[in-house]
Amino acid sequence: MAHVITQRCIGVKDQSCVEVCPVDCIHPSSELDGQEAFDAAAQLYIDPEVCIDCGACVSVCPVEAIFYLDDVPDEYQEDIETNRQFYLTWIPK
Repeated sequence: MAHVITQRCIGVKDQSCVEVCPVDCIHPSSELDGQEAFDAAAQLYIDPEVCIDCGACVSVCPVEAIFYLDDVPDEYQEDIETNRQFYLTWIPK
């Protein structure tokens, strides 16, 4: 399982979650992936293959956009697939 960043992140993209992530599974980040990649994305996403479910990102998100996969509210269920789709095409720097 993994955590998921929901559409609540759109337009915010606060990178506090990136700063506390021990495995660098949140992209695109301006520091990890470059400013251009960061600017081009509508929101941040968690790589489900890399996430270790530590939960460090959850408490630092200022818009409460991050949920454990099983706890994603009904209105954000589509964000699970959006997150997955991002990583099907994401090419890290």
